[in-house]
Amino acid sequence: MTNLLPLTVSLLLAAAPQAEFFTIRVVDAETRRGVPLVELTTVNHIRYVTDSNGIVAFHEPGLMNRDVWFLVRSHGYEFPADGFGYRGRRLTPTPGGSVTLEINRINVAERLYRITGAGIYRDSSLVGEPAPIRQPLLNAQVFGSDSVVNALYRGKLYWFWGDTNRPGYPLGNFHVPGATSLLPADGGLDPDRGINFDYFTDDDGFASETCRMPGDGPTWIDGLTVVPDAAGRERMFARYAKIRPPLDVYERGLVLFDDSTQKFRKVLTFPDDALLMPDWHPVHHRMGSTDYVLYGRQIPLVRVPATAQAVQDLSRYEAYTCFTTGSRPDEYTLDRDRDGNLRFAWRTDTLVPTPELEEELLKQGRLSEDEAIFRLTDVETGKPVRIHSSSVTWNDYRQKWVMIALEIFGTSPLGEIWYAEADAPTGPWTRACRIVTHDNYSFYNPRQHPMLSQDDGRVIYFEGTYTHTFSGNQNTTPRYDYNQIMYRLDLSDSRLRISP
Repeated sequence: MTNLLPLTVSLLLAAAPQAEFFTIRVVDAETRRGVPLVELTTVNHIRYVTDSNGIVAFHEPGLMNRDVWFLVRSHGYEFPADGFGYRGRRLTPTPGGSVTLEINRINVAERLYRITGAGIYRDSSLVGEPAPIRQPLLNAQVFGSDSVVNALYRGKLYWFWGDTNRPGYPLGNFHVPGATSLLPADGGLDPDRGINFDYFTDDDGFASETCRMPGDGPTWIDGLTVVPDAAGRERMFARYAKIRPPLDVYERGLVLFDDSTQKFRKVLTFPDDALLMPDWHPVHHRMGSTDYVLYGRQIPLVRVPATAQAVQDLSRYEAYTCFTTGSRPDEYTLDRDRDGNLRFAWRTDTLVPTPELEEELLKQGRLSEDEAIFRLTDVETGKPVRIHSSSVTWNDYRQKWVMIALEIFGTSPLGEIWYAEADAPTGPWTRACRIVTHDNYSFYNPRQHPMLSQDDGRVIYFEGTYTHTFSGNQNTTPRYDYNQIMYRLDLSDSRLRISP
């Protein structure tokens, strides 16, 4: 009896607050799955946001046991309108009661859950609903994290983030926090349910720095690359950048992950005038008889042999480019044959094409519209889709290279996500279908997770950073802002139409 008493007391304490709450569950009308990030707002502007189970735990003194109107809205989802055009529902919250609301998904992709931050399943815990992850409320004291890079390394998934917030002070970790997780086949969660992160932490329990490089300002990494060394052992490299506020990159270089310290160490500093280097989200691809790593912010137009020796040698990097060898930002030449046809080839020591450079050439009349390679268009309207960044990988189900791309200055400044296909990683990328939209909010730096795809690539997963930054919207979403959100995309969806 003595041994059971603490358990009995804890159960009573847990049950007591649950009885006070009215459970509002918002589900996808098609899949019946709870929808995260749905806002429910009262007439007097009290705002609640569903957690990753689609749940709001409502308990508002003075508003229980009476009719309360809730406006219901969510990015990429739509609640049915009443006769006056109001999209919401009148509910009567009662302690211990519950209701389920259905919301229609406009997005082609399905929002699954928040990956990082505090209170991922806060409301579920208040009403006694189970959560699929081990740390549903706070993991490694992480309140919010900027963009992710990840890679499969020595049997585990390694994840690294940008600037990260903590509970105890406005300044957090500005030198790359990291974590690992298991693949589903090795005991990790089904990505449909969540990710269990094992963070690298300091003695105080906060996510530790894995890549502090000398110099003022934050350290960021991208181009996370796993390649074999001469002995066949996996090595994990990344490009680092040192940042002066607000966004001045004053140094770049290469770092190598050290398994003994679980931190990156500097390998080399890139020259200021280096043209070709690792960056963004790389993809492996065999071309001819050589395995390469391909890099590129918008399109993977830079390659290097997939060996540790080559990755460390900038002279081995090549660009798939129309610029002749030796071209520089202030002096460049287009390669054309005798008939004036533009010629692309893999070349060292030259410029890689960019949207900005291509736009300049178009304005100068040195490039025609049909020669442009950054020419993605909306399959529905034919309007141009200007890519800010993307994540490209091969997909077995579609037998195509597939791109998850972020549009810049679309219907929201940095909140529109598009799907595109091509026969080669270098393109041509021509038509795109919008799969995620945001209303005056950012969702930037998308990252595909091919290591988590299911059913031979029919179902793919991707995430991005949900934040008010760059949107001009100062009405930030509690708990969700400056965090990663996971989406699932079914490539058999009939709405995913690429042909005109």
